[in-house]
Amino acid sequence: MASASRAEREPLAGFAVPANDRVARFGVVSEAAPRPRAKVLSVVSNKGGVGKTTVASNLAIYLRALHEDLPVALVTLDDQSIVERMFRLGPAPAETVNLKHGWSERCLDRVLVLGQYGIQFVPPPPDTGPLKSRAQDPRTLARILAATDFGGVWLLDTKSDLEELTQNALFASDLVILPVADQASFEEAGKALAKIARDGGRPERGRVLLTLVDRRTRVDDAQRDLEERLAVAVDAEGWPRFQTTLSRSPRVEALNSATGTPRSILHHAKGTAIHRELRELAEEVGKLLDLGAPQGAPAARKAPARREPERSLVDEIRGALLRSLRGGR
Repeated sequence: MASASRAEREPLAGFAVPANDRVARFGVVSEAAPRPRAKVLSVVSNKGGVGKTTVASNLAIYLRALHEDLPVALVTLDDQSIVERMFRLGPAPAETVNLKHGWSERCLDRVLVLGQYGIQFVPPPPDTGPLKSRAQDPRTLARILAATDFGGVWLLDTKSDLEELTQNALFASDLVILPVADQASFEEAGKALAKIARDGGRPERGRVLLTLVDRRTRVDDAQRDLEERLAVAVDAEGWPRFQTTLSRSPRVEALNSATGTPRSILHHAKGTAIHRELRELAEEVGKLLDLGAPQGAPAARKAPARREPERSLVDEIRGALLRSLRGGR
């Protein structure tokens, strides 16, 4: 009797996922993927302009503020610099390590940087193209996170696609936030949920978040606004969704684009709807990831001192103008 081949004895030995068979073997690969010690949360959409990076970066800050003893690390699988500009303390060194180096070493210990608000982050590579060729096996990121000496919450910000790096994020995640702002992003959420459903049969990990909500515009004969229409569509599909919705906010647009350093909603948008909504979202995420009861009040955490002079100067100028209009009183 012929002896069993190595492939028969070890079905996953040397397993590489062929492009034409990747979807079919999605669940098999996932079953063999190691689970990182930390919780993993990702923000995913195949459509741009739905607020992925804004949600990921600000949610990291809120989670850190609500759970003060919980390490939070942000990894962007995109080549945009917004995360590094928002969180880096001081100028970047001449020889900066980034995600590319961590991916090559199969561990992020050397590339994790402690940044603003107590958030750790991994600097993005200048180009994600070479990483994709090293991410054909969608177990790769889960293995890297499992090998990294970090216990807390990983927050993964993804590119606007469902390609190799995003598929790695889906495999690694305990919870996937799917921002939906319009019909196109609604359809893309369905594609992401289909991929998640193939990953070991855990579709409940994907959860829709309605973002950039403008409740003033009526979009159909029933006089429903866009938020209501999208909520009805999501519920009709039976997709899980967050109870919290995030409003469209000119304040957020200003915080992201007014200077070279994007500013946090927690510290610079107090009193706005989006400030409250992000706290509610962070509380929902905390319950879903079983992070425990919130320990701190986000409003009590202070922004870094180096940003305060700019804010104070604006206040002083505004006060001077008001005094001059009142005749110096």
